[in-house]
Amino acid sequence: MSELDVSAPRPPRAHLTLTARLNNSALDNRRGVVRLHPEAIAALGIREWDAVSLTGARTTAAVVGVAPAGTPTGTALLDDVTLSNAGLREDTSVLVAPVTVYGARSVTLSGSRLATQSISGATLRQALLGKVMTVGDTVSLLPRDLGPGTSSSQASAALASSVGITWTSELLTVTGVDPSGPVSVQPNSLVSWGSLDAPGTPSAPDGTAGHVVTEEPPAIGFDDLKGSHAPAGRLTEWLKLALDEPELLEKLGATANLGVLVSGPAGVGKATMVRTVCAGRRLVELDGPEVGSLRAEDRLNNVASAVQAVRDGGGVLLITDIDALLPVPADPVATLVLTELRSAISTKGVAFVATSAVPDNVDPRLRAPDLCDRELGLSLPDGTVRRQLLEVLLRDVPSEDLDLDEIGERTPGFVVADLAALVRESALRAAARASENGETPALKQEDLTGALGVIRPLSRSATEEVSVGSVTLDDVGDMIETKQALTEAVLWPLQHPETFERLGVQPPRGVLLYGPPGCGKTYVVRALASSGRLSVHAVKGAELMDKWVGSSEKAVRELFRRARDSAPSLIFLDEIDALAPRRGQSFDSGVTDRVVAAMLTELDGIEPLNDVVVLGATNRPDLIDPALLRPGRLEKLVFVEPPDAEARGQILRTAGKAVPLASEGPEAVDLDALARDLDGYSAADCVALLREAALTAMRRSIDAADVTAADVAAAREAVRPSLDPAQVEALRDFADSH
Repeated sequence: MSELDVSAPRPPRAHLTLTARLNNSALDNRRGVVRLHPEAIAALGIREWDAVSLTGARTTAAVVGVAPAGTPTGTALLDDVTLSNAGLREDTSVLVAPVTVYGARSVTLSGSRLATQSISGATLRQALLGKVMTVGDTVSLLPRDLGPGTSSSQASAALASSVGITWTSELLTVTGVDPSGPVSVQPNSLVSWGSLDAPGTPSAPDGTAGHVVTEEPPAIGFDDLKGSHAPAGRLTEWLKLALDEPELLEKLGATANLGVLVSGPAGVGKATMVRTVCAGRRLVELDGPEVGSLRAEDRLNNVASAVQAVRDGGGVLLITDIDALLPVPADPVATLVLTELRSAISTKGVAFVATSAVPDNVDPRLRAPDLCDRELGLSLPDGTVRRQLLEVLLRDVPSEDLDLDEIGERTPGFVVADLAALVRESALRAAARASENGETPALKQEDLTGALGVIRPLSRSATEEVSVGSVTLDDVGDMIETKQALTEAVLWPLQHPETFERLGVQPPRGVLLYGPPGCGKTYVVRALASSGRLSVHAVKGAELMDKWVGSSEKAVRELFRRARDSAPSLIFLDEIDALAPRRGQSFDSGVTDRVVAAMLTELDGIEPLNDVVVLGATNRPDLIDPALLRPGRLEKLVFVEPPDAEARGQILRTAGKAVPLASEGPEAVDLDALARDLDGYSAADCVALLREAALTAMRRSIDAADVTAADVAAAREAVRPSLDPAQVEALRDFADSH
């Protein structure tokens, strides 16, 4: 039996009252990181680099890092800015709790006159990347540079060139965030200067964002564009014909106008590819989110200024993330912006290139024949390309016996930005080891594999993340029939495709897991993905539902498109009974019927699902549309039984590996006896019981060394069994009939 089904109801989030101490580490200085003891992080039920709320005189949020060795368990180390944001003084109590943080759509800040006039929105976003903040917080410009999704030395260089050395002491105030509550700054967040008088209203100090003109060689060469050589070669050819040899096209009766839309997942390297291809050419660049944050007339002025610059000197006009500048639905000024772009493209010696991670959100008029009549797509890198990208990223890094093939296989769905974050996290681990031991810094395999536990790929941010860790199907106790069915339906087609071809059979297209809540359906999917090194695209319940006609079907198509792009992949439809109920029995204007039809079309459609398996999970299989369960679709039905006493014992032993249970004396914890006494408890209930027992021990004493039988007994009063005997019996009847 498995350990935990994360889709099951969870107990209320834990919180701890700790003692706030000033963190004097230069590495953490004003970077928005709170350091906690590993046991405190475990008690909160979070991982390193997750976010927590900090409550003193006011509530703020920060990112969690592991405290240095020797730090007391009940201590929270905060820098001076974070202490101030929480309204705390040193040696006072702070309430620490897990908090949900959303990626920021927009953030506005106020600062000194020098900063607001000198630092662009793009540089500001790069400096604040990965920081967690709320309205009213004070933040520094010092890049976080710790953990995944953070900024790099490029931000420091840009700030130094903008305002000089004073940037290191500059403090800003957060005046507005969207959505409300704690947010983290992401690569696609709109970060701009605002005012304290009008929080949340993006504005620029002088109504301009400015464009960048460069003829400098790119940071990387053409050979380093691993996985993008084909589109880069096509773009090179198009630019050569349009800018260097237009007479060839004119003799053949064609115009030399060139407009290209480059699409691909966020972080895959679209703008980097364009800059590399344009090496040696004059490049005028506009940042789409930065310009898109301005007022309508200022947006038009910025585009017109960039167009005039490229028309005067020739070259390539590049607009990154153009969906932020020309979104759907369009506003009136979009027509004038498109007119300016047409004037640029029609000018001899000028080419236009735009990038977008969500091309469906771009004004469709941009694809007109006189604008972007050509499109290039960059896909997610496969295992071989990921290894090649790692070789480029680690080319100048001192290392010892690295197995990059293993890392490439264990990073499905990672783009180059994710791999760069992985390398940064690995470097932090290697640097910490070298600092502690006084040895020569060198990257080891253990640094890369350790970093895999905290890096979450940007490419899968559009769907719920199902973590792929080190737990495989071999590590899942019990569930023999479930593991065998999943191995045959998912792993065999990926690992032995030649056998299926030799025997002339098509592998199963999909699997339906059904069973009571909390019995390990999601956990076994995570183990399955880890065993097969799969990219997992997860959707829970009715997340694809939308009241607007066509939006739900579009979301289904987009889900399957992402899965094809990142194959081998697994589409995990949790709570599929809410997503695909029986048709003709709903009262939602036909939305669910259209979603079911769209899913059937994708499963049986003309475009094949090569190396893509669909897996559904539910505790109400009787509610699913029968058409989804016929052969060729979710044809393999697997019943996940609730755990018996033996399985509960395995679950408790697995979950108890990280919990110091008393083993001697009258307070010793007997897990086998406990398992026999937990009739009606699911796998999730068993894990929650040990978690509550650990929290009970902490309430008894914050310096408690172990969890006693009394703590477990007290925890049983709070964690009750969740399995419904009538529901379990109904599921067994369904299994017998199918």
